[in-house]
Amino acid sequence: MGVSGIYFIVYYQHPDDKNEAYFPKLIVLLGLCLAGGTVLGLPLDVGNNTTSPACQLGYGRENFCGGFEMYLFWEIMFMLVLAWMVLFIPFSVFYYEEDDGTLLGKPQKSRVWVALGYELFVLFIVGTIFTLCYLFLSYANVPVEAYTGPSVNSISSIYTSSPNTNTGVFSINQLEDINQQDLNTNADIVNKGQISVRVQLSIPTFFIGLMTFIGWFFFVLFGGVGMPSMPLDFILAYVNRPRHMDAVEFAEAQQSIRERVNELVDIGELVKIEREERNGVANTNNAGGGFFQRFKGGGGGGMTRAERKEESRTLKEFKKAVYLLEKDVDDLKACSDNFDSYNPIIPFMKLLLGIISGLLTLLWILQICIYMLPKNPKIPFLNTYLDFWRKYFPLFGVLTIAAFSLYALFGAIKGCFKCGIRFMFIQLYPMEYNKTYMSSFLFNLGLILMCTAPVVQLSTEAFGLYSANTAASQIFLNQIQYLTFFQWFFFNDVFVYALLIVMLLTSVYLCFKPLDKNAMSSLQLRDRLKARR
Repeated sequence: MGVSGIYFIVYYQHPDDKNEAYFPKLIVLLGLCLAGGTVLGLPLDVGNNTTSPACQLGYGRENFCGGFEMYLFWEIMFMLVLAWMVLFIPFSVFYYEEDDGTLLGKPQKSRVWVALGYELFVLFIVGTIFTLCYLFLSYANVPVEAYTGPSVNSISSIYTSSPNTNTGVFSINQLEDINQQDLNTNADIVNKGQISVRVQLSIPTFFIGLMTFIGWFFFVLFGGVGMPSMPLDFILAYVNRPRHMDAVEFAEAQQSIRERVNELVDIGELVKIEREERNGVANTNNAGGGFFQRFKGGGGGGMTRAERKEESRTLKEFKKAVYLLEKDVDDLKACSDNFDSYNPIIPFMKLLLGIISGLLTLLWILQICIYMLPKNPKIPFLNTYLDFWRKYFPLFGVLTIAAFSLYALFGAIKGCFKCGIRFMFIQLYPMEYNKTYMSSFLFNLGLILMCTAPVVQLSTEAFGLYSANTAASQIFLNQIQYLTFFQWFFFNDVFVYALLIVMLLTSVYLCFKPLDKNAMSSLQLRDRLKARR
C-alpha cells in the first residue's frame, strides 16, 4: 500500500513540487495508507472472528479465532482518521499555501508559525463542536427483548457442559435431554416485549458515529454522482479516442484552440485589472467601480455576499474553461504531433475499466435494492457469493469487499470533480498526470478520509451476512445506529435512500448530457466581464 502511494504521488505530482513540499507529501502518503487500511479492516474483521459467540465463550478452534482486538483496531484507525482530518491535512494546506511574503516585498514570516496559528483556530472550533456533541448526543437507545422468569436460585439443578478437552470442540450431544423441570421453567418465562436500554458510548465510538453522520452528506452527493459517472467517462474516452487528422481538420482544430486561448487571455487580463482596481480602492478608501463592485457609492467596506458570490462564480468558470482547454490541447496533440507515439492500448484499457466500473455500479444498486432497503430481505444476493468463497477460498471475499469499498471511495472523488465541472458550486481539484499540485492531493485525501466511515458502514450493512458477528457490525449496526438524534437517519436508511436516488437521477441526467461542456463559453464570459466594468 505504501509503495502504491509513493507511485501515485510521483506519477501525478506537478514538476514545481518535485523537490518541494516534503511534509505535505508525507501526510498524503500516510493518509492514503490510513484510508486503505481502514477500508480493508472489514475483511480483516470478518477473518478474525473474535466477536463470534464461539470465540467469546472460549470453545472456538485456534484456526477459527484470530488474535486481533478488532474493537481497539477500529477505534485507533478512526481516531487517526480524525487526526488527519482536523490536524495534519489543515496544517499541511495552510503550510503549503502560505507565502513567506518576500516576493511581494513584505516582511519575511515563518510559514510554520502562520500555519500553526490557523491550525490552533481549527482545533478550537472542531474541539468545541465535538465536546458539545458528546455531552448531549452520546447516548444510544439500544432495543432489547425483555423476558421475565423464575430466578436461577429457585431452580433445583443447573446443567453445565464444556467443550471436549482433547479437541476443544463443543457438540450438541453433550447436552442432556429435556426433562419436566425444563418444560416447567420454560412455561414460566414471559416475553415482556421490546424495551430500550439507554447507554452512553465511549468517546472513540461516538466520534466514529459523528464522523459517519457528517461523512454521509458528502458521500451521498459525490458518491451518488461519481459511481454512475465513472463508467460513462471511461467508455467515452474509448469512443472519443485520438484518431489521425488530415491537414484541413488539424488547421480547423488549431484555429479553434487559438481563438479560445486568446479569449481566455483577455479574460485573465480583465480579472487582473479589476483586482488591481479593487485593491487600489481599498488602499485609498475611495469610491470606485470595478468588476466585482467591492466598494459602493463613495463608502468603504468589503464586498457584499452577492458580489463575493459573483466573483467566486466567475473564477470557477474561468478555471473550468482553462481545464477544458488544456484537455482539448492534449487531445489535439494526441491526434497530430504525438499520434505516432500514442499507445493504442490505452483506449481499450479505458473501455475495459468502463465495463468493470459499470458492473460494480450496477451491483451496488442491486445490492442496495435487493438486500439493504427491504426490512426482511428474501435474497442475500452478493452475501451468497461472499459466503461461498469464505468457506473455500476466503481471499476472494476479501478482494471483493476491497474492490467494492475502494470503488465507492474513488467514486466520491470522481463525483466531486464531476460536480465541479457540471455545476460549478465547488472548486476544481483534478488529478492529472504530471499536473497535480499538493493542494489537490490534500483536498482529495480529505474527501477520501471523510467518506471512509460511511463506506465502511455501507459495506457492513450491505454485506450483513458476511460481516455478522464482527466488531464493525457491533459498532455500526448495534451502537452507532441507535445514537440520539442520529437514530432516525440510520435506522430508516435515509442516507441509503438518498444515495440510491442520487445515483439514479445522475444516470438519467448523463443519458441526456453525457459530455462535459462549458456552461458558458469563453466569449460569453469575456463579454460579461467587459459589461460589468
